[in-house]
Amino acid sequence: MINTVTGQIAAQELGKTLMHEHIQFGYPGYQGDVTYGGWKKEEAIATIKTSMNIVNSHGVKTIVDATPNECGRDAAFLKEVSETFSIQLICSTGFYYEGEGATAYFKFRMAFGDIVKEIEDMMHTEITKGIGDTGVKAGVIKLATSKDQITDYERAFFTAGASVAKETGVPIITHTQEGTMGPDQAELLLSLGVPGDQIMIGHMDGNTNIEYHKKTLDQGVRIAFDRCGIQFIIGMPSDAERVKIFSELVKAGYTDRLHLSHDMVVNMLGRPIVPLPEHAPIFERLYIGNIFDNIIPELMEAGVTQEQIDQIMHQNPQGIFSKA
Repeated sequence: MINTVTGQIAAQELGKTLMHEHIQFGYPGYQGDVTYGGWKKEEAIATIKTSMNIVNSHGVKTIVDATPNECGRDAAFLKEVSETFSIQLICSTGFYYEGEGATAYFKFRMAFGDIVKEIEDMMHTEITKGIGDTGVKAGVIKLATSKDQITDYERAFFTAGASVAKETGVPIITHTQEGTMGPDQAELLLSLGVPGDQIMIGHMDGNTNIEYHKKTLDQGVRIAFDRCGIQFIIGMPSDAERVKIFSELVKAGYTDRLHLSHDMVVNMLGRPIVPLPEHAPIFERLYIGNIFDNIIPELMEAGVTQEQIDQIMHQNPQGIFSKA
């Protein structure tokens, strides 16, 4: 059974699924900017409503919220959003990569004991008993690595996450930074005993070298092109490049281990971001319906069939949760 924020469901109940989005997200430090970036629930709900109407109009039934613990994850609020907009939400347990995460807490604790055991206890409790006093149980484990390396800090989370994934059957989804470390993440998690079908290496669409993707996939894991619409920033490729590589992977026979999503932040915590006119090309596809309005039609023009799209959006999410 799969933990959603409103209770457990069977894999067959997932329906059309987006595997990596953020209902809310804030970079660590936003909590201190309360004068200009304070959070009001009514305003957050109003912002989120537009995106939930879009996903509902496209028949999306489930969204995996990939927000790490220290980046504004709010399990109780996710439950309220789920009930308000009739969308199944799956909450994560895990911390962000070292360069942009809140590292001081566990780094401080390193001086007093084994943080791997502490992280393992945290994740296991959030999955099996609940997150704080919310009654909400996490349904995925979120792990992340830096550009061109897996730091010792990040390795502690991978080690703990692998142990919990094996014990609970809950899948692991990951963040890779700037198109690097996908094959390395896969190799590490497999070496720690996690079944490949339970691993989704994320943000792979940050890399335009198809051999990078094949090197990852050939280890038996899943990969996600889950930043569709994020273009032309921090070295991100265009959606056209994504479509080209993704369609080639489908034609190469990897369809049953591919996932699509946006990595969309529906409500950004902290100060509002006000785009400048010159940023228009960056934002034109940055919305949670981009996959359905643009990416899927472009994939089908490139030769991907409706049956393969259904596999990617329906059956593949069921597959990764099959051991939960």
